Amino acid sequence: MKVKKYIAPTMPEAMSKIRKELGNDAVILNSKVIYTGGILGLFKKRNIEVIAAIDPDIKKQPLNISKEDTIAQERKPSYSTVNQTNDSQQTVLDEVRSLRRWMEKANVNQHISGLSPVFETVYTSLIEQDVSESIAMDLVAHIQQKFKHEELTVAQAKRLVQSEIKTRLDNIGCGGIQYDKQFIHLVGPTGVGKTTTIAKIAAKCMLKDNKSVAFITTDTYRIAAIEQLKTYSKILDIPLEVAYSIDDFKKAKEKFKVYDLVLVDTAGRNFRDAKYVEELGAVVDLYNDIDTYLVLSLTTKPNDLIAIYQQFKNIPLKQLIFTKSDETASYGSILNVTFPNDIGIGYITTGQDVPNDILEVTGEKISNLVVEESK
Repeated sequence: MKVKKYIAPTMPEAMSKIRKELGNDAVILNSKVIYTGGILGLFKKRNIEVIAAIDPDIKKQPLNISKEDTIAQERKPSYSTVNQTNDSQQTVLDEVRSLRRWMEKANVNQHISGLSPVFETVYTSLIEQDVSESIAMDLVAHIQQKFKHEELTVAQAKRLVQSEIKTRLDNIGCGGIQYDKQFIHLVGPTGVGKTTTIAKIAAKCMLKDNKSVAFITTDTYRIAAIEQLKTYSKILDIPLEVAYSIDDFKKAKEKFKVYDLVLVDTAGRNFRDAKYVEELGAVVDLYNDIDTYLVLSLTTKPNDLIAIYQQFKNIPLKQLIFTKSDETASYGSILNVTFPNDIGIGYITTGQDVPNDILEVTGEKISNLVVEESK
């Protein structure tokens, strides 16, 4: 019996390799999804691992039968020959079944090292929610160790992991604007909805908290962006100043010093352009009397979210704001950014409606999204 492992990006490619090397008589013993490559646990590629087997003796058997033997066999079948062939085939089938059982057992015990079947299920559900492998393993292994003497169901294990996520997020710090700084500065890549988010925050602060609010925009790259914010300022009756330079920004700050809150919009530039981060400091004083929130979209690929954060990490960030939660069913990437960087979340937006589609974040809300959405 010849057994061999094959790895390919897709199952059809794996099957092509198997047929080419082992032939059409090969038997599939096991298959699973694996992740390979990457740097520091990131950018891993999804592949299919397939275990296949073939019995070389059976594969070669037709070559040893002569034409005369075939004719004689057709005229008078031999009971002993038929019996031997059947015995040989049964032996091979028994061996294949034995190998399959061994592979299935090994897969359960070794696929996710150290996890019981219950916690392996919870781990898999977190991975399906785009939680990184390292964070998912840390969460699940921590709960398994803490409750190692208890018999837990999958539902109970999920609730415990959900509670652990909530506790960690609460310790990091979540929630909306606390008004300890007068100026709130929103940054982020293109297309995440910074301007709409600013309008939602402004409306909430005015209508719910009875605060006086003003706008400053430094997004002078797009006329449409300025016009959009002007529209919101007219609807909400909020004054607006456009800052083309650091001097303009200082004048706007002085003009709005009597307001409870001043929200500053910035240009949405390509996050891979390192110069953008440097340009922010040339217009906005990032270190004095201002809190900066990084706006990220939940529709962005998990690895890209991490890359975006890395571009902005040198800016003193207060919290994160996640947008477009209504356009996805995967929320695990929130943990991939918050946990390793020890940074909290201020708001999540849930649609385009101003001012309603924005929520102040709590650890409980995020843990519910991550765990309850996983099946």
